[in-house]
Amino acid sequence: MESYTIHDYDVLVIGAGGAGLRAAIAAIEQGAKVGVVTKSLLGKAHTVMAEGGMAAAMGNVRPEDNWKVHFRDTLKGGGMLNNWKMVENYTKEAPDRVRELEQWGAVFDRTPDGRINQRNFGGHSYPRLAHVGDRTGLELIRTLQDHAVKMGIHAHMETTIYRLLTDAGRVVGALGFNRQTGEFLVFRAKAVVLATGGLGRIYQITSNSWECTGDGFSLASMVGADLIDMEFIQFHPTGMVWPPSVMGILVTEGVRGEGGVLKNSEGKRFMFDNVPERYKGEFAETEEEAERWLQGDRSARRPPELLTRDVVARAIRKEVNEGRGSPHGGAYLDIASRRPADYIKKKLPSMYHQFMKLGNLDITKEPMEVGPTCHYVMGGVRVDPDTQATNVPGLYAAGEVAGGLHGANRLGGNSLSDLVVFGRRAGMAAAEFAAKQTAPYQVDEAQVRAYIAEALEPFNNPHGENPFALMKELRATMQKNAGIMREESELKAQLEILANLRKRAWNTSVSGSRAYNPGWHTALDMRLMVEISEAVVLAALARKESRGGHARLDYPDPDPSFARINHIIRRSSDGTLTVVAEPLPEMPDELRKVAEAKDLKELSEKVGA
Repeated sequence: MESYTIHDYDVLVIGAGGAGLRAAIAAIEQGAKVGVVTKSLLGKAHTVMAEGGMAAAMGNVRPEDNWKVHFRDTLKGGGMLNNWKMVENYTKEAPDRVRELEQWGAVFDRTPDGRINQRNFGGHSYPRLAHVGDRTGLELIRTLQDHAVKMGIHAHMETTIYRLLTDAGRVVGALGFNRQTGEFLVFRAKAVVLATGGLGRIYQITSNSWECTGDGFSLASMVGADLIDMEFIQFHPTGMVWPPSVMGILVTEGVRGEGGVLKNSEGKRFMFDNVPERYKGEFAETEEEAERWLQGDRSARRPPELLTRDVVARAIRKEVNEGRGSPHGGAYLDIASRRPADYIKKKLPSMYHQFMKLGNLDITKEPMEVGPTCHYVMGGVRVDPDTQATNVPGLYAAGEVAGGLHGANRLGGNSLSDLVVFGRRAGMAAAEFAAKQTAPYQVDEAQVRAYIAEALEPFNNPHGENPFALMKELRATMQKNAGIMREESELKAQLEILANLRKRAWNTSVSGSRAYNPGWHTALDMRLMVEISEAVVLAALARKESRGGHARLDYPDPDPSFARINHIIRRSSDGTLTVVAEPLPEMPDELRKVAEAKDLKELSEKVGA
């Protein structure tokens, strides 16, 4: 009988990125005893990779900006598939969350008159991203971590959650293990908040760090939580494709926001030729007008490099496919010829130092070679827009693991403010739920024992498969068959591959002890990664159109019949995943007028509470 250690909390937060830390702070403020579990170390969350800034309509640079314009931009960028109530909550609250971070010690860049500075970003009508150079995510994590530690969070670092624990249909805790020692841990909790981040590691080329294996999506689905919009995967347009030492590292959208331009192998600035019809009239048609906009001319239109990420990513892919790509399958992002070296070093210090040290590439003298890389998932666990509660009692989700806010495509900069807006809401609601639970903890000993036995199977299977080889196969096939461009035959082939991989993922073999055993960790990760990969492929098959982060070669255009449909991934009683098409929640007429507004000036003048 394997031993395990028990920890009791009112609220257990799984994940210590921006959403997890903000949820923990909110729950502590409600009087809850809070535990935080992280696969890595405090301060090492993937949130630190968000460089460009956090979107909030504060109006510090352009006073006509307000939550209604941000609301419109977010819905437009998301193909109107967003949950309108989440977007309303988010755009109204984001400025307060930014100011709150400042009160807690975040050191934002300033305007000449001392206010928080805001920069341009793709898809945003006005300069809206509060930023700290190009290391905003790092500052957000530093600030939240310091505040959370000061408030007394209980942190379990280098700990992986293997399964959520349930009793009578509600979540009552989780089973995990310490990665250093292999010791099993049982966390008994009255409420659980998932803040586990994304799933980029199911793809071969990704900006995501090693932790982003999609744990939260699968853990939630396996206890009956619905998933939503899982077909929408964002491929960031500007990940480095060369040199090899920096391959996959993101080049922040801030480079384009500060004046960087995209060129093909012929030296042509090709984004002027790739403005979709729905954006005609909003983007500059000449280089002169684009530059005037960057210099603050309010009569000018935005540079086409600041189109939404899905549009830019596909434009780069088009140049490559038609033979005008860079030598290593991307395009050139040039800020060196557009801005003085001192300006680049001041505005983009991390970009400059990072690529100099890692790639011997001086971005003040030469262009960067960039291309699309898997970056973010718009879909996630389906949540209530006010409380972040899932359809499973006691389970909440916030951050990238939660779906609904971003619709078909996320605007750059909306992720960091998403974390703090909905992390706070999730933590508050979870603490309120926990406070109402008067019955004692009811963790099923048999359930715990069964999951522990499952987790240890690879040690008792000497003839099983190599988990590293299985993961390599999963990531390569997902990249090929369910990547940035999709078609039915490849998606169906991937479903067969995943069915085979699922069986093999339960037949792995590892050796050695449980302490610091990456083979064992990979074997357990694979079980969850196959589950979430299937959800992505099923949703992608069901949406027979191209919209936002979902592009089909066999259905290259948007289809009006899918324009108001969300795909829900639901687990049947026999454990199989099914796709259910559901209509979008109806938006109030007043907000619909805002979402469909053409005249930004009129929208800016009619600001309501």
